[in-house]
Amino acid sequence: MDLSALAGFLERGGPALWAIAALSVLTLALVLWKVAALLGAGAWRRAGAERAVAAWTRAGGEARAAAEAAGGVRARVASAAMAALERLPAEAAREETARVARAELARLREGLRALELIATIAPLLGLLGTVLGMIEAFQALQASGARADPAVLAGGIWEALLTTAAGMAVAIPAAAALTWFESVAERVQTDLEDLATRLFLAGEAA
Repeated sequence: MDLSALAGFLERGGPALWAIAALSVLTLALVLWKVAALLGAGAWRRAGAERAVAAWTRAGGEARAAAEAAGGVRARVASAAMAALERLPAEAAREETARVARAELARLREGLRALELIATIAPLLGLLGTVLGMIEAFQALQASGARADPAVLAGGIWEALLTTAAGMAVAIPAAAALTWFESVAERVQTDLEDLATRLFLAGEAA
């Protein structure tokens, strides 16, 4: 579809379709940015943190250095927990570890509210566009009176329905991406709780 055809398609849907088109571009940008951010945060890196925690539970030693070298959100929280255990009482170390973990999880969830908003308002914008289009179509039907052309009315109705379809086409991928990103954050949270528990149990046993 060339640019002129695309512009014509958007003109048929009216302002609501233009708004939905803007949301589609924003959704794509958010998804790409979020995938890059999760990769940069090491959301899928687990092995280095696991090795560091295993070393800590055995004898400590170079475990903290190994965690710092491993990178990734799990390793950063593990390193923070080790540092807290080395210099703070157990309860204060737990609080410090929890603080670092909350900050890391907040970073992982950045941008998810925007995706949630898009998934919510895109179909509503589509419905609004359809309602406004139907109003225009029936106003034209009323003005034409007995000379109403069913083909013209049908054309107005299908143009009005474009916005509903477009809104759903934007909302469905946005909702799917949101669910995926939330599942990644939840998996990381579960891993962080497991790693911290193992570190603190090892510290209490030492």
